[in-house]
Amino acid sequence: MSLTPLSPADAHRAQGCGARLIDIRGADEHARERIPGAIHLPIERIAEWVDDGQPVIFHCRSGMRTGTHAARLAEAAGAAPAFLLAGGIDAWRQAGLATTVDSAQPLEVMRQVQMIAGALVLSGVLLGVFAAPAFFALSAFVGAGLLFAGITGWCGMAKLLRIMPWNRRLAR
Repeated sequence: MSLTPLSPADAHRAQGCGARLIDIRGADEHARERIPGAIHLPIERIAEWVDDGQPVIFHCRSGMRTGTHAARLAEAAGAAPAFLLAGGIDAWRQAGLATTVDSAQPLEVMRQVQMIAGALVLSGVLLGVFAAPAFFALSAFVGAGLLFAGITGWCGMAKLLRIMPWNRRLAR
């Protein structure tokens, strides 16, 4: 079964007619911004979805994750009609449809990783140029860590950030 993409307007209409909107993003992303009425079921737990025959519309942030995992999502949907929200929550918001934003929630962990890694690389380069060349090793270390994370899917910095106090208040 292939999943048909729906525009945000069509998805909104379908949701109004009883289709279930399933948010496959991580808990940190869902806590920060979500579509009202969407059911949060991260991609890691998608096998827990029980097909009740209702049409389902899967969404992520931009549509990339739902596209990547389309076969897995179709399998989880079972016999129910299944769709993808084209462009994800970003397209939903751009279409002027409502989202619930909780700005008291911390930024998504991957955004925190990007910000910290960027700051460390920039610091290593600037310190290497203006203080001592040994500081270039900081940039190399962060670059190696990011490469390792990309290859293996395991990011030590993300694991560390998830246990930081500001990320513990994450709504589940």
